[in-house]
Amino acid sequence: MTNILDVSTPAKRFRLIAIWEAVTWLALLIAMFFKWVLGYEEAIAIPGMVHGVAGFIPFVLIALLTALSLKWDLKTTFLALVSSVPPFGTIVFERWAVRTGRLGELSAPATREDVTATV
Repeated sequence: MTNILDVSTPAKRFRLIAIWEAVTWLALLIAMFFKWVLGYEEAIAIPGMVHGVAGFIPFVLIALLTALSLKWDLKTTFLALVSSVPPFGTIVFERWAVRTGRLGELSAPATREDVTATV
Protein backbone atom coordinates (compact mmCIF):
# COMPACT_ATOMS: atom_id res chain seq x y z
CA MET A 1 0.00 0.00 0.00
CA THR A 2 1.35 3.41 -0.93
CA ASN A 3 1.76 6.20 1.59
CA ILE A 4 0.00 9.34 0.32
CA LEU A 5 2.28 11.57 2.41
CA ASP A 6 5.45 10.20 0.79
CA VAL A 7 6.91 13.15 -1.14
CA SER A 8 10.27 11.64 -2.02
CA THR A 9 9.88 12.06 -5.80
CA PRO A 10 8.39 14.70 -8.13
CA ALA A 11 5.57 12.34 -9.12
CA LYS A 12 4.63 11.65 -5.50
CA ARG A 13 4.71 15.37 -4.66
CA PHE A 14 2.49 16.04 -7.68
CA ARG A 15 -0.01 13.39 -6.58
CA LEU A 16 -0.24 14.79 -3.04
CA ILE A 17 -0.77 18.38 -4.21
CA ALA A 18 -3.29 17.28 -6.87
CA ILE A 19 -5.36 15.56 -4.19
CA TRP A 20 -5.01 18.54 -1.83
CA GLU A 21 -6.15 20.94 -4.57
CA ALA A 22 -9.26 18.79 -5.08
CA VAL A 23 -9.96 18.81 -1.33
CA THR A 24 -9.80 22.60 -1.24
CA TRP A 25 -12.13 22.69 -4.27
CA LEU A 26 -14.61 20.53 -2.35
CA ALA A 27 -14.48 22.91 0.62
CA LEU A 28 -15.08 25.85 -1.71
CA LEU A 29 -18.03 24.11 -3.39
CA ILE A 30 -19.62 23.41 -0.01
CA ALA A 31 -19.10 27.06 0.96
CA MET A 32 -20.65 28.17 -2.35
CA PHE A 33 -23.75 26.12 -1.48
CA PHE A 34 -23.98 27.94 1.83
CA LYS A 35 -23.60 31.30 0.09
CA TRP A 36 -25.88 30.85 -2.91
CA VAL A 37 -28.54 28.49 -1.53
CA LEU A 38 -28.67 29.33 2.16
CA GLY A 39 -27.75 33.01 1.86
CA TYR A 40 -24.63 33.14 4.03
CA GLU A 41 -22.67 35.77 2.10
CA GLU A 42 -19.51 35.37 4.18
CA ALA A 43 -19.38 31.57 3.74
CA ILE A 44 -16.83 31.58 0.91
CA ALA A 45 -14.32 34.01 2.40
CA ILE A 46 -12.08 31.50 4.18
CA PRO A 47 -12.55 28.46 1.89
CA GLY A 48 -11.98 30.70 -1.14
CA MET A 49 -8.75 32.04 0.27
CA VAL A 50 -7.56 28.58 1.34
CA HIS A 51 -8.32 27.18 -2.10
CA GLY A 52 -6.44 29.97 -3.84
CA VAL A 53 -3.43 30.25 -1.56
CA ALA A 54 -3.04 26.67 -0.33
CA GLY A 55 -4.60 24.75 -3.23
CA PHE A 56 -4.46 26.45 -6.61
CA ILE A 57 -1.12 28.31 -6.39
CA PRO A 58 0.84 25.34 -4.97
CA PHE A 59 -0.67 23.07 -7.63
CA VAL A 60 0.40 25.38 -10.45
CA LEU A 61 3.91 25.62 -9.00
CA ILE A 62 4.28 21.88 -8.43
CA ALA A 63 2.87 21.15 -11.90
CA LEU A 64 5.54 23.37 -13.47
CA LEU A 65 8.30 21.81 -11.33
CA THR A 66 7.05 18.31 -12.17
CA ALA A 67 6.92 19.19 -15.86
CA LEU A 68 10.58 20.21 -15.70
CA SER A 69 11.65 17.19 -13.63
CA LEU A 70 9.81 14.61 -15.72
CA LYS A 71 10.41 16.42 -19.02
CA TRP A 72 6.75 16.75 -19.97
CA ASP A 73 5.97 18.13 -23.40
CA LEU A 74 4.03 21.40 -23.74
CA LYS A 75 0.70 19.60 -24.28
CA THR A 76 1.01 17.61 -21.04
CA THR A 77 2.12 20.69 -19.11
CA PHE A 78 -0.79 22.69 -20.52
CA LEU A 79 -3.27 19.94 -19.60
CA ALA A 80 -1.85 19.81 -16.06
CA LEU A 81 -2.27 23.56 -15.63
CA VAL A 82 -5.78 23.58 -17.13
CA SER A 83 -6.80 20.69 -14.87
CA SER A 84 -6.65 23.06 -11.89
CA VAL A 85 -9.59 25.09 -13.19
CA PRO A 86 -12.57 22.69 -13.09
CA PRO A 87 -13.47 21.06 -9.79
CA PHE A 88 -11.59 17.77 -9.29
CA GLY A 89 -9.78 18.20 -12.62
CA THR A 90 -6.45 17.64 -10.91
CA ILE A 91 -7.54 14.15 -9.87
CA VAL A 92 -8.68 13.36 -13.40
CA PHE A 93 -5.36 14.61 -14.80
CA GLU A 94 -3.32 12.68 -12.22
CA ARG A 95 -5.12 9.42 -13.05
CA TRP A 96 -4.62 10.05 -16.77
CA ALA A 97 -0.94 10.88 -16.26
CA VAL A 98 -0.37 7.66 -14.31
CA ARG A 99 -2.21 5.60 -16.91
CA THR A 100 -0.30 7.11 -19.83
CA GLY A 101 3.15 6.87 -18.24
CA ARG A 102 3.70 10.55 -17.53
CA LEU A 103 4.20 10.29 -13.78
CA GLY A 104 7.47 8.42 -13.54
CA GLU A 105 7.57 5.58 -11.05
CA LEU A 106 3.83 5.92 -10.31
CA SER A 107 3.22 4.87 -13.91
CA ALA A 108 5.65 1.97 -13.98
CA PRO A 109 3.92 -1.41 -14.19
CA ALA A 110 4.40 -3.65 -11.18
CA THR A 111 7.06 -6.28 -11.67
CA ARG A 112 6.87 -9.82 -10.37
CA GLU A 113 9.38 -8.90 -7.64
CA ASP A 114 7.18 -5.98 -6.52
CA VAL A 115 4.13 -8.24 -6.27
CA THR A 116 5.88 -11.00 -4.31
CA ALA A 117 7.51 -8.46 -1.97
CA THR A 118 4.12 -7.10 -0.91
CA VAL A 119 2.55 -10.52 -0.27
